[in-house]
Amino acid sequence: MSLPLSDYDKRKQISVRGLAGVENVSDLKKNFNRHLHFTLVKDRNVATPRDYYFALAHTVRDHLVGRWIRTQQYYYEKDPKRIYYLSLEFYMGRTLQNTMVNLGLQNACDEATYQLGLDMEELQEIEEDAGLGNGGLGRLAACFLDSMATLGLAAYGYGIRYEFGIFNQKISGGWQVEEADDWLRYGNPWEKARPEYMIPVHFHGRVDHGPDGTKWVDTQVILALPYDTPVPGYRNNTVNTMRLWSARAPNEFNLKDFNVGGYIQAVLDRNLAENISRVLYPNDNFFEGKELRLKQEYFTVAATLQDIIRRFKSSKFGSRDPVRTSFDAFPDKVAIQLNDTHPSLAIPELMRVLVDIEKLDWDKAWDITVRTCAYTNHTVLPEALERWPVHLLETLLPRHLEIIYEINQRFLDKVNAMFPGDLDRLRRMSLVEEGSIKRINMAHLCIVGSHAINGVARIHSDIIKKSVFKDFYELEPHKFQNKTNGITPRRWLVLCNPGLAEVIAERIGDEYISNLDHLKKLLAYVDDEGFIRDVAKIKQENKLKFAAYLEKEYKVKVNPSSLFDVQVKRIHEYKRQLLNCLHVITLYNRIKKEPNQHFVPRTVMIGGKAAPGYHMAKMIIKLVTAIGDVLNNDPVIGDRLKMIFLENYRVSLAEKVIPAADLSEQISTAGTEASGTGNMKFMLNGALTIGTMDGANVEMAEEAGEENLFIFGMRVEDVEEMDRKGYCAKDYYDRIPELRQVIDQLSSGFFSPKQPQLFKDIVNMLMNNDRFKVFADYEAYIKCQENVSALYKNTKEWTKKVIKNIANSGKFSSDRTIAQYAREIWGVEPTHHKIPAPDDPRE
Repeated sequence: MSLPLSDYDKRKQISVRGLAGVENVSDLKKNFNRHLHFTLVKDRNVATPRDYYFALAHTVRDHLVGRWIRTQQYYYEKDPKRIYYLSLEFYMGRTLQNTMVNLGLQNACDEATYQLGLDMEELQEIEEDAGLGNGGLGRLAACFLDSMATLGLAAYGYGIRYEFGIFNQKISGGWQVEEADDWLRYGNPWEKARPEYMIPVHFHGRVDHGPDGTKWVDTQVILALPYDTPVPGYRNNTVNTMRLWSARAPNEFNLKDFNVGGYIQAVLDRNLAENISRVLYPNDNFFEGKELRLKQEYFTVAATLQDIIRRFKSSKFGSRDPVRTSFDAFPDKVAIQLNDTHPSLAIPELMRVLVDIEKLDWDKAWDITVRTCAYTNHTVLPEALERWPVHLLETLLPRHLEIIYEINQRFLDKVNAMFPGDLDRLRRMSLVEEGSIKRINMAHLCIVGSHAINGVARIHSDIIKKSVFKDFYELEPHKFQNKTNGITPRRWLVLCNPGLAEVIAERIGDEYISNLDHLKKLLAYVDDEGFIRDVAKIKQENKLKFAAYLEKEYKVKVNPSSLFDVQVKRIHEYKRQLLNCLHVITLYNRIKKEPNQHFVPRTVMIGGKAAPGYHMAKMIIKLVTAIGDVLNNDPVIGDRLKMIFLENYRVSLAEKVIPAADLSEQISTAGTEASGTGNMKFMLNGALTIGTMDGANVEMAEEAGEENLFIFGMRVEDVEEMDRKGYCAKDYYDRIPELRQVIDQLSSGFFSPKQPQLFKDIVNMLMNNDRFKVFADYEAYIKCQENVSALYKNTKEWTKKVIKNIANSGKFSSDRTIAQYAREIWGVEPTHHKIPAPDDPRE
C-alpha cells in the first residue's frame, strides 16, 4: 500500500491542469524573480507574501498580453459583429487561478512556486475578490464573459469600476455589520487604465429646439476613464476585454465663472463628480430610486455607447479616424444586450445620438435602435422593477425624458390602432405611470425598444408571457424568448473541484470542459463500483478540507461525516431561509424529545448578505446565529446537529463550500426565483438538491429525472390557487403540532432568553403577512427532508444519484446559454477556431 499523496503531488499528476514542461517552469521562475525585482522593487529578504502574490500575478498576466493584443488585432482585421454586454454588475471574484486554468498554466505555476519555496494556495488566498456585484445577476455576467471568450465571440463587457464593491459582512453578536470593501487598496494587477480613450458624459442642462435641430446645452460634464481587464477563453488563445468606467472630474470643474477665489473648495468639490463610480448599491431584487444610482446607470450607458460608435466608425486597427459614415449597417455590426433594466437608458441615449448628433430621421433611428438592443429580464418581484420618478429625469436628463415621451406616444398610437378604445390597455402598457408621483417604467421602455426579450429559465419566461408582460406578449409575441441561465464549468468545476474534474477526465477524457454535454458519458459508470468509490472519496476529501477551513476561520468543530446541508445565497424572504430555520428547530425538538433515537447527523450551513436597509433579512441572520448558539452548545445534541452561519459569503467562499456540500437548498416559493444559478453549481459538484418546482430547478429535474432530486411543495398553479382563495397561516399553526411548537419557541424567547421579544417581527410576519407562504410548504418540506436523511444512510445509493445528477448537468453550462443568445438573439455563430498563439506565425 503506497503512502497517500500529498496535496502537492496530487496536483502534479492532474491532467486537466496543463503540462509542467521544464522550459516552461524555468521561464516562469525567471519572470517571477524579474517582477519581484523590477515591478515590486523587492528582494527575497524583505518581500512579503503579498509581494509574492503580485509577482506571480504579473508573471501570469504576461502570458495574457500577447494573446490579448493579437485577439483585438484579429477582430479589427476580420471585422466581425461585436457583442456588447451592458451590466451594472460584474461579480468576477478572483482572477489568478482562473487565468492559469484557461491558459493551461496551472501545473507549471504550481511547480515553479514549489521550486521557489512558496505555497501556491497561500498566494491565491491573498488576492481580493472583485466584488462588483450583489449576487446572481452580477455572477451571471461574469460567467457569460468566460463563455463568450471560450466561444470565440468578439464580445465586450461594459460596466462601472466601483471603488468599493459589495460590502464585507462581519457578524458581531449575531448581527450583520457592514464594512467597506476597499478592494483596490493594494492595487489591481489585472486591469490597465486607458486614459487615451477618456470620454465626456453630460448631465443636467436644458434642451434647445432650434432651426438646425435639437441641442442639449449648458450641461455639466464628467469624464469616464476606462479600465480594461482581459477575459481569456478556455485554451483557444482568445482574450476579450471587460471595460469598466471610472468617473473623473474635468480639470476646469467648478473653476470657471462664478467661483471667484473659491479655488480650494472647487478642487475639493471634484469628489462630488467622482462619487459616481465610488460604490456599488448593495440591493438584490429591490429598487431604490436614488439620484446617484440613476447617474451611475446613465454614466455607464453614455460612455459605452460613445465607445461602441467610435469602434463602429473606425474599421482599421490602430486608426481612430472615422471611416464608416452610414449607420445602415449598425445592427449588422453591433449587438447590445441589456442585463436587466439597469442599462435601459441605452435606448433613449442611442436615439439621442442618432437623431440629435448624427441627424438621422426618427423612424430610421428607431429601426436601428430596436434591431440593435435586446433585454434580459431577471425578476418578476414587483419591488425590484425600476420605476424612475419623472422629476429626477427632468432635472438630470431633460433630453432623454423628451425622447422617452416621444417613444411612448408613438407606441401608444400603435397599440390604439390595434385595440381601438381599450383605454385600460393603454394605461397598463404606457411607459409613463400616472399617480401621486409620475414615473417611467423602465421594463416597458426595454420591451418597446428591443427586438428580443428573454427570461432566464423556461418557467420564468412563461410567467413573463402569462402575467407580468402579458399585454406586450399579445402585441409582439415574436419578441419573447427563453434563455435558461448557465454557469462556467471552468471556474465552477475545474478550478474549484480539481479532484472531481480529474476523476471525470480519467473516465471520459477532458473534452467535457469546453463541451459539458459530454458528461452524459458518465451514465455508463452509474453502477461502476470504482467510479462510485472515487466520487464518494472526492466528496469526503472536500468535506474534510472545508471542515478544517471552518475550524481555522470560525473556530467551530463540525462532524465531517455528517450530512452537509447548505443554503448559500442573498438573504431574502422569497428565498425562504426561514423555512430552513423551521426545519432545523423541528429537528432539534425531535432529538430533545427522543435523545436515544438514531438520527442522521447534519451540519446545516446558511450564508449570504442582507441588504443594509432590509430589516427582515437582518433579523433572519440574527435568527440563524441564535439557533446556532442554542444547538451547538447543547450536550444532548452532540454533533448530531450543528447550525453555522457562513460569514461574508462571496465568490471565493462559494468555491470552497460548494464542492463540500451534500445537500443544496433551493426552496423559494414557486414562481419567485427567476432561475437561480447556485442550484446548477451544486448539481455539477456532486450535491443533491432539495427544492421547489421553481426557476431552473424545473429543468434540472427534467434533465436528471425528478426521482433524482428531492422535489417538494406547491407548484406555481398551487400558489396562484392559494392567492385566489387566500393564504391563512393560522390554519397551519393550529393544525400542525410540530410547527406550533417551533413558532411558540420563537415567540417565547426560547432562542433569545435575554430578549424574549427579539423575534416578534419574524413571528408576526409569518403569522399575518407572509407573501411567500412559508407555512404552506412546511409539512411537505419536513417530509422531504426525512427522505433525504433516509437516503443519506445508504452511501452507495446516494452516490449513484449524485453521479446521475453530474451526468445530466451538461445543459447548465453557460457555453450552451451563450451559444443560444448568439444564434437566436445576436445573429452570430460561435466558433471553436483557435487564434494563433503569440509565438506562432500568423496564418
